[in-house]
Amino acid sequence: MEIRSLRFDGEVLHILDQRKLPFEFVDVPCRTAEDVWEAINKMKIRGAPAIGVAAAYGMYLGIKNAPEDKEQFFKELERVKKYLDSARPTAVNLKWATTRIFNLAKKFENLPVPEIKNAILSEAIAMEKEDAERNFRIGEYGSELFKDGDTIMTICNTGALATVAYGTAFSVIRRSFEKYKDIKAIALETRPYLQGARLTALELREAGIPFHLITDNMAGFIMSKGLVNGVVVGADRIAANGDTANKIGTYTLAVLAMYHKIPFYVAAPVSTIDPEINSGKEIPIEERNPDEVTHCGGKRIAPEGIKVYNPAFDVTPNRLIDAIITDKGVLRKPFDKSIKEILK
Repeated sequence: MEIRSLRFDGEVLHILDQRKLPFEFVDVPCRTAEDVWEAINKMKIRGAPAIGVAAAYGMYLGIKNAPEDKEQFFKELERVKKYLDSARPTAVNLKWATTRIFNLAKKFENLPVPEIKNAILSEAIAMEKEDAERNFRIGEYGSELFKDGDTIMTICNTGALATVAYGTAFSVIRRSFEKYKDIKAIALETRPYLQGARLTALELREAGIPFHLITDNMAGFIMSKGLVNGVVVGADRIAANGDTANKIGTYTLAVLAMYHKIPFYVAAPVSTIDPEINSGKEIPIEERNPDEVTHCGGKRIAPEGIKVYNPAFDVTPNRLIDAIITDKGVLRKPFDKSIKEILK
């Protein structure tokens, strides 16, 4: 079964509601920028690359019926951009995508408005295609870090559901499985939203990759038993120095990997690197609804009236990362230099 996070039919952006998986496959039709904002904000679609592509289509849907008066058109385009940018703060691909669309429109501002609209749609389609190509290259580069018999641990979901196709960290696991003998995976459940249990487990099963699912707090014990050869995680934003924001629990996993002398890799397209942020201290961290912690599967699991911390992401310092796997190659330390070089 082919699993796709999104599909554009020429008029409507169809999003697979990931909140319902793995039990229901529910299509969410997005006809407006407001629909796309809702899908991103409420995590019907998630994963930095997928969010970026969805936002690009959201830009088109937001202005396809905009006035043909050029001044009014660009005012509306800017409004839609700012609106979509507010959907979620941490994933840099969101703003990267809307900025790319906006800059393209400004580049063609001398053209008639209908032609600018067509150019925006063509760019969104191109970005979808590019994402699949980039992710395949990430898998190819990352697989070179593994060998026959390796077991790869990962957290959250970084497969086709988090991207357009292949995935980022998941692409590394899948390509390794295709190239080598006896490759296995270990997926962390990823509380509180359970992306690992609900989504990664589904994708691993459908890909035929042998794996075990574990709770987040089992990772250290599993590592101590010598059952892990490498850890590969995704990223929602990478600072200029290599500090990386990813799903909450990633930092803990990196500390455990360093203690047990297990390689720890980040896999992400170059578009996830934010050169305007010097370090992880500057990355905004989204704080989500406390109900995600106090409830599970719609049922309350904690007492009423308690205080909750629910950061959706954490930041892994660059010193805990052995390499960053991108669509342009594998970056090594010092990351400030290798990142600067790859962004030239």
